[in-house]
Amino acid sequence: MKTKISMIALLAGMVSAAGAQNQYDVARILNDDLNGTARFVGMGGAMSALGADISTIGTNPAGIGLFRGNDISLSFGFNNNQAKADMNGSTATEKRTKASFDQAGIVWSSKIGNKTDLRYVNFAFNYHKRANFNRQFSAGGNASNGLSLTHVMADMLWRAGDAAGTYYNTETDFANLYDAQNPYTDTYYYGTPYLAALGARTNLVTPRLQSATDPTIIGMDGWDAASNQYYTREEGGIDEYDFNVAFNVKDRYYFGITLGVYNLDYNRYSSYGETLTAGGDFTLNNFYTAEGSGVDLKLGAIIRPFEYSPFRIGLAVHTPIWYSLTEHHTANLTSNLPTTDGSMLSTTENLVDYLNPAYIMDYRLTTPWRFNVSMGTIVGGIMALDAEYEYAKYSSAQLDDVDGYQLSATNAVSETLKGVHTFRAGMETKLTSAFSLRAGYNFRSAPIQEDSFKNIPVTDETRTDAEYLNLKSQQAVTVGLGWRGKLFYADLAYKYDFYKADFYAFGAEQIDLTPSATKVNNDRHQLLFTLGVHF
Repeated sequence: MKTKISMIALLAGMVSAAGAQNQYDVARILNDDLNGTARFVGMGGAMSALGADISTIGTNPAGIGLFRGNDISLSFGFNNNQAKADMNGSTATEKRTKASFDQAGIVWSSKIGNKTDLRYVNFAFNYHKRANFNRQFSAGGNASNGLSLTHVMADMLWRAGDAAGTYYNTETDFANLYDAQNPYTDTYYYGTPYLAALGARTNLVTPRLQSATDPTIIGMDGWDAASNQYYTREEGGIDEYDFNVAFNVKDRYYFGITLGVYNLDYNRYSSYGETLTAGGDFTLNNFYTAEGSGVDLKLGAIIRPFEYSPFRIGLAVHTPIWYSLTEHHTANLTSNLPTTDGSMLSTTENLVDYLNPAYIMDYRLTTPWRFNVSMGTIVGGIMALDAEYEYAKYSSAQLDDVDGYQLSATNAVSETLKGVHTFRAGMETKLTSAFSLRAGYNFRSAPIQEDSFKNIPVTDETRTDAEYLNLKSQQAVTVGLGWRGKLFYADLAYKYDFYKADFYAFGAEQIDLTPSATKVNNDRHQLLFTLGVHF
């Protein structure tokens, strides 16, 4: 595994990294938003059989083949995200509103002839915001049965092994970790999760000895929590750039291919704190970023099986997106703990002091194949209808290092992520020759098993962000309004999407170390405008 830690002098310590990423980071990248032109969004993203909208370049590339003229469009708007959390009866709500630039594209249509089999060859380019990560979230309340992140730290340390393959068996073993100059890159501490080391070196984890005279360690102890608080702020997104060529054959058969180029930029700051029953407290701050690029191909076809009927069937296949990514993460932990003489002992451990300035890892992510089937028709010349189904087996995503070796987190992906089913339906009807009304619905099934948890020692022992979110199914309802002139057009769409999730500030394989779920309701309102020229 090829890992880098910012300083060439630290290369000898690179073997201390076991794995990279986890199923939650993968699921975040795999999920995409319903976004594009306001017409596309207003119809719930259900246009893969109807075509003739530039946003179909990313769902069914054959949709570009239905253009009979040139088109330029630009879309922008506003997003309002709200997350309401209920932790053991204590509720917290976070809201964030931000402007967004969502889409820009052009279609160049080349007519071949009216009587030739090949009628049009069309070329298109489109940019759109594939995923928007901008949101913030908070939760807090009384701890369940005194459960604390320090208990998880203690369990991690008790199970950890050193370079010799042994455990922390004696008081001396623990003292060596506590006093080590740098246990995060020293190969001697291979197998010791960074989070466990942070806890031990800030007095949040202490050894339980056989007796006062026998220094044999028989377990590790943490502290009981009276209450806890969590806050996170996320920023960034995934930008998609699509390049397309599409063909119109006999005005009945349409084929297209799209080359997709992706740019990912994600930043997260999170802070978790506890007030302890014995007095005192601690705060863990995490800083995580991921960035990189990817590429894929999308192939599509639209067929009118009956010559004189507007009914059509669409089929599309998306290859995996081959991402090349880099992650950075670091953390600091500050504890304020009571001592036997009644005073308070404050200790701070900052990973920046050891990793200069962050842990960095390069890796590869291969997303699953996607399959789309759709049906659409036009009724009475005034109403367009489209319905479609899409499937992606999230559990088939794979993580590899830069040398092509599979990373251990791939096992967590295959065991906990699911096949995701997406249903879309949309309608557009003409109110007058210039104005149209639209509506749509979008459903996506849950991407992850309900009992999934973040197993840091197995997936990536260098990570110190213990929190995770088990997403449930997501739904969206949309409405839109469009105006068409001889040259210019304008569209407006409103989207409301909502989903529930179970949040855990920490968790472990041992069920008695995992708190009850914090119930989260997520809502997002999007207002989207498109301005365009058709000529």
